[in-house]
Amino acid sequence: MTLDPFDLLGLPAAFQVDPAALARAYLARSAAAHPDLSDDPAAAGDSAALNQARQALEDPEMRADVLLTRLGGPSREADRTLPEGFLAEMMAVREELEAAGAAGDSAAAARLEEWAGGQRAEHIARVGAMFQGLTGEPAQASLKAIRRELNAWRYIERMLEQIRLER
Repeated sequence: MTLDPFDLLGLPAAFQVDPAALARAYLARSAAAHPDLSDDPAAAGDSAALNQARQALEDPEMRADVLLTRLGGPSREADRTLPEGFLAEMMAVREELEAAGAAGDSAAAARLEEWAGGQRAEHIARVGAMFQGLTGEPAQASLKAIRRELNAWRYIERMLEQIRLER
């Protein structure tokens, strides 16, 4: 059985992760698993798994995805739903972005990047609140709502990447 990043690093499964606690857990476990310090032939693989776990928990989107999977929620492959009206709004933003690029309007591109950054922050806050609102055995409807929000957040992340590449 493969451990998820929370288990691998010995951290409580939560959306909010203390960066200092994450660093301490990673350093302690990676020191113990370092191939130069261990006679265990699996140490190199353990070290790689620890690196991947740290990376997953440092990134809020990846951490949310790991946590949702851990709670039994749908994967992004199984559920691609988005909030109502989201795609229409994103099409309008993309048209605005294309027009700014075609016109060489760096101020408009910067404004769109700032807007997308604000959208990202809103998604992080909403997902955090949704995870905090879960109690006991979460209902599938709640987990699906988190997935829908994560799908929109992922879309915004990709848009930010595109904007930054084009600038």
